[in-house]
Amino acid sequence: MRSIGDVISFEDWPEFQPNMTPREIFSEGSFGGFYWRPIYSSVASMDLRNEHLEFDDWWDGLDESLLTSDKYDKNRNRYKVKCGTTLDMWEEKGWIVEQDPYGWVQWYCRFYKGRRSEDDPRQVKRWKAFAGPRGRFRNHLINRIIAKGGDYDDESISPVVRQSLQHWGYRLTREDFQEASLGKWKSSLD
Repeated sequence: MRSIGDVISFEDWPEFQPNMTPREIFSEGSFGGFYWRPIYSSVASMDLRNEHLEFDDWWDGLDESLLTSDKYDKNRNRYKVKCGTTLDMWEEKGWIVEQDPYGWVQWYCRFYKGRRSEDDPRQVKRWKAFAGPRGRFRNHLINRIIAKGGDYDDESISPVVRQSLQHWGYRLTREDFQEASLGKWKSSLD
């Protein structure tokens, strides 16, 4: 039985190693329950709703408020914090493309389910830059924990960063924290 924190491996993309499934991202509380809400997508030039039903078998037993709420509620998030930006901003930055008008998590859901597309290199690169072993948010969290003398699972340290990482399918593990901490310690000796 898999647990959150167990690396998910993709044979064709070995460098992409999230440790949360799409279901886990939502069941743990993400996006204030607001991710799959009805939207107008300017990249697809259409109104969208019920897009989460493509993955309907994943959501069995989940409260609909974790998926399609019409209002963002930080209390639905695992860490009870607000994080993220608007769909408009993501579209303006060019981070969302027509094939996945809800963004990275929609891409991840489809990738996890087996779809491969021309957008995979870009999306994997974005994940690595954010949550991969050298990812800026992952390393920011590790540095904050070290600075506070805390442990990897002290959720009072950087809850917004932890929530953001969860949105990208990653939760810091003891092993990842220890490996990064040891690497930082060794580099300080040089």
